[in-house]
Amino acid sequence: MTSRIIDVLMVTHRRPDYLRLSLPRLLETCTDRMRVWLWHNGNDQETLKLVRDYASDPRVHRFHHSSQNVGLMAPTNWLWENSDATYLGKVDDDCLVAPGWGTILANAHAAYEGFGVLALWHFQPEDYFPAQAEKKIAEFPGGYRILQNFWVQGSGYVMKRSCVEHQGLLQAGQSFTSYCIELALKGYVNGWYYPFIREEHLDDPRSPHSALKNDDDLRRRAPLSIARSGAQTLAEWEAQLRRSAWEVQVASIDPRHYRGWRKLLKRILRSISTAWKSAVRLHGEPIRGQREG
Repeated sequence: MTSRIIDVLMVTHRRPDYLRLSLPRLLETCTDRMRVWLWHNGNDQETLKLVRDYASDPRVHRFHHSSQNVGLMAPTNWLWENSDATYLGKVDDDCLVAPGWGTILANAHAAYEGFGVLALWHFQPEDYFPAQAEKKIAEFPGGYRILQNFWVQGSGYVMKRSCVEHQGLLQAGQSFTSYCIELALKGYVNGWYYPFIREEHLDDPRSPHSALKNDDDLRRRAPLSIARSGAQTLAEWEAQLRRSAWEVQVASIDPRHYRGWRKLLKRILRSISTAWKSAVRLHGEPIRGQREG
């Protein structure tokens, strides 16, 4: 195993405008202990040319082109199965990472063997609800603080290779969310590094770099995550993003709530959604405190 190396996956498809921002940013944040693995799905020529132009960059360790769009499981398993790095990560092509992100997360991992998947905060600063989140923020060896949750998003994270050694690859039909939950049930601590390290999500309309400016943009450019949400308008999509942030800050971290979690997760999220709606009715939105430092 390559000591303290972080291998980071980026999967591309057909959003060249975002890729022109996200891939150079990822490469700029790489240290000499980070390697980028690029996987391109499909044959969108503009995006493919961009990826090929960067494939010879010394910070790019490996490049793979799949002529078919095979989704995210195959690229993720490609990295997990073939990497010999200590840490494994992923950054999406619609996200901008902050300087130093990889080193900070790797240092936290090195300080505490129990960390599983540590993530960047891909919500807006205004989506932090301290009255709820502070109940789940804990300090670990080395003085590192984590907003704990059983799952994190599939972009802007670093996980220990030992997680894959203990749990194996993603299985057919298995989401990254469910993979994280299984890790947490094995005793790993997942969550967001705190104070948050921002990851700018370009499909958040509140991002200054977002291409989603109106409802037509949403319909024309909507990725799978938006389609799955059922959002039909920009306002509905923004509300969904805020609800998602709320969910992870109030979701239980008691393992007893996740035993047989496949049957219970929808019920858990439904109860969280009910609490969100009650807060909106009472306050217009859940009461916020100071933004994170």
